[in-house]
Amino acid sequence: MTAVAGARAFPRVALFDLDGTLLDSAPDMLATVDAMRAARGRGPMAMEVLRPVVSKGARAMTAAAFPDVPAEERNLWIPEFLEIYERELGKHSALFDGVDAMLRALEDAGTAWGIVTNKPEYLARQTMPMLGWETRCAILIGGDTLPERKPHPLPLLHAAQVLGVTPADCVYVGDDERDIIAARAAEMRSVVALWGYRLHEDDPMAWQGDVLVESPHLLCNAHAWPER
Repeated sequence: MTAVAGARAFPRVALFDLDGTLLDSAPDMLATVDAMRAARGRGPMAMEVLRPVVSKGARAMTAAAFPDVPAEERNLWIPEFLEIYERELGKHSALFDGVDAMLRALEDAGTAWGIVTNKPEYLARQTMPMLGWETRCAILIGGDTLPERKPHPLPLLHAAQVLGVTPADCVYVGDDERDIIAARAAEMRSVVALWGYRLHEDDPMAWQGDVLVESPHLLCNAHAWPER
């Protein structure tokens, strides 16, 4: 089900989460945790176990991969996770079906688009040339670019400021509750990307996004975006 009532036009600026919203990076993440597990004498992890937590970050993924290891020990492995992930970056991932068409529809309409992610900026920036986005993406903000990260609204407010627009001119698209919390705190309209990663118990309807959309293909149509 997709809630699109009242939508009229493409936004002036569209901002996106990266992993789970534009990029299906779960296969890269799986290769990363499998390498960590192999180094500790463990077998491969099932994708269906890892996939729901990819948007939650490295700590959540290592917790899913090593649920029997105390959190304080696992947290010491985060630099190892990031080092392996940098080697695997882009080798197995792909855009979600419909993302390229959606971005081209935005560009054709004169909409600027950018990325606000909690992924470390140096890793997010490495994906840009892999995807051919280094000149198309108007702004890229990572989880360590600023003193705060999502669900804090600062990254979204900073993106709007740099692009010379007001928060009301922007729509933020994300697949995790913290994306929608950040958008609401920044007074931006929001789109819940239902095609992304989430836990079985998550209830996207409860996140209070402006619209819920099942596929990037639907966002090729201006009427699928929330009304200003």
